[in-house]
Amino acid sequence: MKPCQVEILQRIAATIEKRISGNVKTSYVARLVAQGDDAMLKKIGEEATETVLAAKSGDRLHLVRETADLWFHCMIVLARHGLGPGDVLAEMQRREGISGIDEKAARKK
Repeated sequence: MKPCQVEILQRIAATIEKRISGNVKTSYVARLVAQGDDAMLKKIGEEATETVLAAKSGDRLHLVRETADLWFHCMIVLARHGLGPGDVLAEMQRREGISGIDEKAARKK
């Protein structure tokens, strides 16, 4: 990922942070957060399903757009828990070079 792409994630995360406590009449993020955890998690489920369907369709642009929606909603939930893209990227960096099978087995110990 290019440095400028990481900055995009950081800027989006900062915008989400600002909007979480914003006006529910003018901010989608504030409205979704105000609806509670179940509404936010349901939205992630919906976006994940749409991402799967886009992948199955073979439409690359649709897949990218649905993945962007999924990431955005995941970022809202991360922010709700005091986390951000840097936390996820740090975990991915920790896993880099580790077999997925080995990493998953280590979680069970």
